[in-house]
Amino acid sequence: MRDESSASAELVVREQGGRTILEPHGDWVVDTIGRHDSAIRAVETSNDPCDIIVDLTHLGRVDTAGAYLLGRATRRCPTPDADFHFVGIHRTARRLIEEVRLRTQVCGPEEVRTFGFMKAMARIGAGLEAAYQEAVDTFAFFGKTLTTGLTCFVQPWRFRLTPTVWAMEEVGVNALPIVAVLSFFIGAVVAFMGANLLQSVGFSVFTVELVGISVLREFGVLITAIMLAGRSDSAFTASIGAMKMQQEVDAMRVLGLDPFEALVLPRVVACVLMAPLLTFGAMVAGIFGGMLVAWTAQDISPALFFTRLHSELDISHFWVGMSKAPVFGLVVAIIGCRQGMQVQGDVESLGRRVTASVVQSIFAVIVLEALFAMMYLELGI
Repeated sequence: MRDESSASAELVVREQGGRTILEPHGDWVVDTIGRHDSAIRAVETSNDPCDIIVDLTHLGRVDTAGAYLLGRATRRCPTPDADFHFVGIHRTARRLIEEVRLRTQVCGPEEVRTFGFMKAMARIGAGLEAAYQEAVDTFAFFGKTLTTGLTCFVQPWRFRLTPTVWAMEEVGVNALPIVAVLSFFIGAVVAFMGANLLQSVGFSVFTVELVGISVLREFGVLITAIMLAGRSDSAFTASIGAMKMQQEVDAMRVLGLDPFEALVLPRVVACVLMAPLLTFGAMVAGIFGGMLVAWTAQDISPALFFTRLHSELDISHFWVGMSKAPVFGLVVAIIGCRQGMQVQGDVESLGRRVTASVVQSIFAVIVLEALFAMMYLELGI
């Protein structure tokens, strides 16, 4: 509603001693200042901001809108000193102008978009720099978690058992059905594809070795890691991020609690302990799915399937897959907790961090899988 008692706002612009004087009259409130915006904008663009002075002697009432308009003419000066740019005694106006100035971000001219080879190279370079910084920050977070874990190892009473058991249930027990179902179908698909290929050359019985090696060495642990990244990792980021948004993490620090001990370490320990168990369940489900397909498509009986699996496959294939599981669980938990601790105070930040958490975890799992494959190939295992 318009305030009818507001005096009309007037603006006098004059030159004095090589400087531009802005002299506002009347009440500079939101209802009266609209018509002076263009005039102040013209003064702002046509004069050096450091040579503009605002005379507050004849100013009546003022609100934040009027303070913003009066202070806008001088805000682009590199050193906006209130005592230098404003004359006249008006404590309310000076205080409001200073408060508005401190909370106003001065934006430069809009960047002209250019296209071409150099622009593409600049974006690639910026992306590589951001990826490098993310890797450095992740290793730093891992180091902090490691020192926290060593502290709890030396002082066991600081380790929080209840949150760890709860996280183990969420990460392991509740995730086992979906991991088993996915691995079952992966094993079935591998067996079906191997059956069609090997049956054409008369070696259908080697489907057993194909299913066993692929599930035990690669697919069992890989499916487990990807499910941890997509399911548990995003949950870690969302839960810790929600606590960050509600300032619960800051409250924990005020109470003298270490967020790494209370939030990060239990989840990391739970992932490291439950990843091998989930991997074992995935291996069993994948082999069972491959056995069913071999039985129905190639008439390889379950007894023959398991007998050949036991006689032809070395136990090292099983241990190769199991050795990867704790590493994958550690990496997934570290990335998820770190992204959660990076959440700011808005929902958009939470969404970005959850997305980054899942993407980075899956990327790290694939890279580590390739490194493990090359390492075991060189070792002859």
